[in-house]
Amino acid sequence: MNYPKVLTFDCYGTLINWEKGILQALSPFLKPGAPEPEELLGLYARVEAEEERIFRPYKEILRAVAQRMAQSLGLDGRRLEWVFVESLPHWPVFADVAEVLPRLKERGFLLAIISNTDRDLLAASVRQMGVEFDWLITAEEAKAYKPAPEIFTLALKRIGLPKEEIWHVAQSHYHDIVPVSRLGITTVWLNRRAGKNPYGATLPARGQPDILCQDLKELERFLIEQPSTA
Repeated sequence: MNYPKVLTFDCYGTLINWEKGILQALSPFLKPGAPEPEELLGLYARVEAEEERIFRPYKEILRAVAQRMAQSLGLDGRRLEWVFVESLPHWPVFADVAEVLPRLKERGFLLAIISNTDRDLLAASVRQMGVEFDWLITAEEAKAYKPAPEIFTLALKRIGLPKEEIWHVAQSHYHDIVPVSRLGITTVWLNRRAGKNPYGATLPARGQPDILCQDLKELERFLIEQPSTA
């Protein structure tokens, strides 16, 4: 396993607690007897994956997801789609992000985000993180959504370094671990759902990550303990 010069990250689910954001957006609209949170996240996963098969801006994806979820749950779709789009830039950052990522930057790692979203939505989320990324690569630029390989090949082109010098860090097997492993890039599974089923708001898929960490602090310790061959 090569020591990385670049750490690329998924954003939503890995750096941003999108499950909390999704559930908070839904909460004011839910009626008594509504499905449990895990069932709601599973519904989101299925609908979003179907909507992302044909590329269009992520705001349109969010609106379509909101409409379909509202129809399934008996809610007002117009209100829900507005809340989804308006709330996403404010979905909370995981607590370890603003602590660990600046330290990794200080240690000389180059940092990138590869995200299934629009550039303006990602920029708003990044402003919460307290660190400057070297690259931000979005589905809007690739004109394709993960797990399609186009967004990852665009990232490799933009970064311009051998894939052996890159580690990709993500929570979702479906969106990230499986397709990135196929490209021969070292993968780090950040298991944000420890103690729960590993899927949540992502479709079930089982990749074989090279490294498993529970959070960014564990990743930082792993990097410090690994001897650099640089």
